[in-house]
Amino acid sequence: MLHLEIVTPEKRVLDAEVDSVTVTTATGEAGILPNHAPLISALKPGILSYSAKGSTDKLAVSGGFVEVSNNSVSVLADTAESAGEIDVAQARSDKDAADKALAAVATASLAETEAARDAVDAANTRLTLAAGK
Repeated sequence: MLHLEIVTPEKRVLDAEVDSVTVTTATGEAGILPNHAPLISALKPGILSYSAKGSTDKLAVSGGFVEVSNNSVSVLADTAESAGEIDVAQARSDKDAADKALAAVATASLAETEAARDAVDAANTRLTLAAGK
């Protein structure tokens, strides 16, 4: 078993024993099982999923950090929302705004557009989770 703790600046989202965790890191998707090697990584916007007792739950995470050590997974996230917590109309509005911001800096370097791309990814993640995909 893994101890999973997910914290945002506003609240403790989850504190539970789980069988596995999957997160989107800066280098790709990471699956975490018991006895995983120690890890610290930045999180990219994506869906964090965790399984416990045969059921899987998902959260939309907009960024932050994950640390894995001694069968403990700590997620410090900018935001973390379940499908039921997502305001779909607001998520669509956020996506439209992020798309416009990205279009405005389209000719800039990759590094200069990272924040805008992350905002688009975060909005898309929220919409995907809210749609149940």
